[in-house]
Amino acid sequence: MAKENPEENKQLTKKISPYKIIYPIIIGLAVVSYMLYKEFDPKAFDVITFTWSTIFWLFVAFLCMIIRDLGYVIRIRVLSGGRLKWIQAIRIIFLWEFTSAVTPSAIGGTSLAILFVHKEGIGVGKSSAMVMATSFLDELYFIIMFPLILLFVNHQALWYMPDTTKTVADSLILFAVIGYGIKLAYLIILSYGLFKNPRGLKFLIMKLFKWRILRKWRHDANEAGSDIIRNSIELRRMPFGFWLKTFGATFCSWTARYWVVNAILVAFWFGRYDWAQHFLIFARQLVMWIMMLVSPTPGGSGFAEFVFSKYLGEFLPNAGVAIAMAILWRLISYYPYLFVGVFIVPRWIAKNFGKSSKKETVN
Repeated sequence: MAKENPEENKQLTKKISPYKIIYPIIIGLAVVSYMLYKEFDPKAFDVITFTWSTIFWLFVAFLCMIIRDLGYVIRIRVLSGGRLKWIQAIRIIFLWEFTSAVTPSAIGGTSLAILFVHKEGIGVGKSSAMVMATSFLDELYFIIMFPLILLFVNHQALWYMPDTTKTVADSLILFAVIGYGIKLAYLIILSYGLFKNPRGLKFLIMKLFKWRILRKWRHDANEAGSDIIRNSIELRRMPFGFWLKTFGATFCSWTARYWVVNAILVAFWFGRYDWAQHFLIFARQLVMWIMMLVSPTPGGSGFAEFVFSKYLGEFLPNAGVAIAMAILWRLISYYPYLFVGVFIVPRWIAKNFGKSSKKETVN
C-alpha cells in the first residue's frame, strides 16, 4: 500500500506558496505593456460601447467559468465514489487550479493534486488513481476534439489570419502540432499502463531511468510505476457508466471554458458574428490551449495574451481592442484562481501541516 511521505509533502507545498502569484502577474503585465506600447491607440476604443447587453453577456462569460468548475467538481466526486463532500470537492478543484496557474502548463500540478485529494481523507492509492483518471479524461477530450476541429473547420480559416505573415502562421501550427503530439504520446502511454500492461510500462520506465542523465530521479520513477500498477487495478474494474459520467463532466467543463471568449465578444459586438464564426472562434481557442502546453511560463502567462491578440485578432475591430479583450479574457478565466488561491492556500497548509493536522483516511 502506498504511504504518505510527510517530508516530501512539505516540499511539495512550497510549490504553491501564495507569493508565487507575483511571477505570472509580472510576466503577463510585461507582455501586455509591450503590446500596448506597440499597438496602443486611444481612438481604437471608440468602437466599444457598454449597454445592458454587455453586462448580460459578461455575466454569461463568468457563468461559463462556473459551469467549467462545476464540471470538474462533479467529476472528482464521481471518481471518489461519492466519498468527497461538495465542499471538499470544491476546495480540491480551486487548490488544483491555483497550482496550474502558478506552474508551466506542461508541468501542471499532478503531484500536488494527489496530495490535495489525500488530505481530504482519501487514501494515497485511491487519490493517485483519481488524479490519473482526470489526466486520462482531459487528454482524451483534446485527442478527440482536435481532429474533429480539423475535419469540420476549413484549414485556411483555422491557421492563416489577415495581416499575419506565413512565418507567424507556421509557428502557430508548429506549436499546436508539438502540443498535440505531447498530449497524444502521454495518453497512449497512460492508457497502455492503466488498461493493458501496467507492469510492462513500469519495466520500460525503470529502463529509461537507468540513463545517467535521469538516474537521480530513478526512485521517483519507481514510485510512479508502482502507482500505475495500483491504479490499473482500481480503474479497470470501473463500469462503462462510470466512464460515461466522468467524460460527460469533462466534456461540459472544457467546452464551457472555450465559450468564454465567444460570450466576451458578443458582450461588445452583439450581432457581429454568425454561427460559422462562433464555431471558428471556439476551434481556435481549443488550438490555443494546445499551443499553451508548450509555454514555459506559469499558467501560460504572457504567451496566452500574445497568442490571443494574434490568433483571434481578426474577429476584433483593431489591434488595440484585441489586447484589451485578451486582458479581459484572462481576468475572467485565469486571474480569479490566483486570487482565490491567496486566501485558501495558507489556510489549507496551516490546517494540514500544523501541529494538529492528522486526519483519518479512507482507502
